[in-house]
This record gives sequence, C-alpha cells and structure tokens, in this order.
Amino acid sequence: MEEEPAVMPGDEDEPVRPKKSELRSRLGWSVVRAIYQGLPDFQRTRMEEMGFGPFLRLDELTSDVALIQALNERWDPECQAFLFPWGHMIPTLEDVARNTGLRVDGQAVTGVTYTSYQEMLGRLLGLEVTRERSSLVPRTRLQASLGVADARHQTGEVQAEYMARLTADARAALAEEEGAGADRDLRRFLILVIGKLILGTRGDPVSCRCLPLLEDLTQVGSYAWGAALLAHLFDSLGTSSRETGVAGCGRTATSLPWVQWTPYVGEDDATQP
Repeated sequence: MEEEPAVMPGDEDEPVRPKKSELRSRLGWSVVRAIYQGLPDFQRTRMEEMGFGPFLRLDELTSDVALIQALNERWDPECQAFLFPWGHMIPTLEDVARNTGLRVDGQAVTGVTYTSYQEMLGRLLGLEVTRERSSLVPRTRLQASLGVADARHQTGEVQAEYMARLTADARAALAEEEGAGADRDLRRFLILVIGKLILGTRGDPVSCRCLPLLEDLTQVGSYAWGAALLAHLFDSLGTSSRETGVAGCGRTATSLPWVQWTPYVGEDDATQP
C-alpha cells in the first residue's frame, strides 16, 4: 500500500490574487476609456482620423499576469521568438493590425531624444516633468489635467456608475470647442494613450518622449503606431528579466489577445496545432 505524501504548509494551491501591475492595468484602461467617452464629438472624430478609434473601442485590456509570465518564460532572446514544443513563433504586423486596428505602415515612430522636455511639456501640455532632465510626467497629474483627479472607486460604486462618474468629470473639464485649448486636451490624451497603452513603461509615470511627434496634430495619423507597438513588445521581452517582464511588457502584450502566431519558414507542418 503506497503512502500518500504529506502536504507541507505552503504546498497547497493558493488562490491567485490580482497583482499590483494587473490592478494598475485595469485602472489605467478604465480611465482611458472614460476620458475617451468624455471627449466632445469633434475630438473623437479627430482620434478616428488619426487611426486610434478601433484601438480605443477594444474590450477592456487587462493583464493576465500568469499568462504573461508563462509566455515570458518561453521567450528565446537569441532567436527573438517564443519557443514552443512545435517550434519558434512570433507575433507579426498583421496580428497587430488585425487585433488593435493601429496603423502598421507609414512614417516611423522615431526622433531625437532631448536632454530636457520641460519647455516642450509646458508649451504643448501645460504640465511639468518629474525632474528637469526627465521625460516622465506623473500619471495622476496627467489624468487630473483631463478631468479625472480621483480615479478611485467609491464605496458601493459598481463599475457602470464608476465609469459614468469618470466620464462626466472628464466631459466637464475638456474644451467644448476647437482651438488651442482643445489641441492641448488632445495632446494630453494622446500622451496618456501612447505612453501607457501603446509604448507602456514600467512604473506609474508616463513617458513623453513621443511628444515632438504630436506637435503637428495633422501628422499624427501618418505614423505607424502599430509597428511601434510591436517593436516595443520585442524590445521589452528582449531586455526584461522574468520579474520585470510582467510589468515591462504586460500592458503591451495584452493588446494582442487573439494573436495568429506565425511560424518560421520550415516549421509549418502537421505537428503544429
């Protein structure tokens, strides 16, 4: 008769609780959606013309920490691909275009890195960076400039009520007519979307390195933001450790929930699912 192994403390399966990075992701997406819904009609039209409309109408983007961790552990840094039992597989530009609606052809998202972004932030956004030689702006300050000063759930508040409150707060703060104020609002919102959802960074502050590309709003839609998202995903996977992989690439990875994986040439055979 076989003896059953003793169950030691800590061996039991414990319920998986949302991690801080996952909760921050949920909060960030809710805030972005609420502000987007609070934009005046002419501003949402501009977002559509820039190519961000389909992305902002996606279902809620939340980080599945366990899934991202598992994918990160299968990343092969030498081949820059995910290693599965049936071969190497990678997400492609077609996956990005199909799943996010972001443009994958057009001008490259590139430019000059400035030693100081303070003057540009003050002129284009009316905000300040965290430090003089920094490209980061506090997320809470950026959200507050768009009308969402308090993004916390109130006691007994269901999700629908929460979203309605944030949307109303944003609508009350945003410029209702075209002009310099509306342009500033749009740049602030674009920085929030790009800096946290498309080219997301670890931690809470929002990067403003792409702000020079937003100075001329008529040109924003000509950039290949989808290609930049994919490049950022590969860069995050290639440089992150197992610990930072969840926070560093998680938000970007959740933008590809139904990826049609593309095998390398020679690996497309009947052994693959």
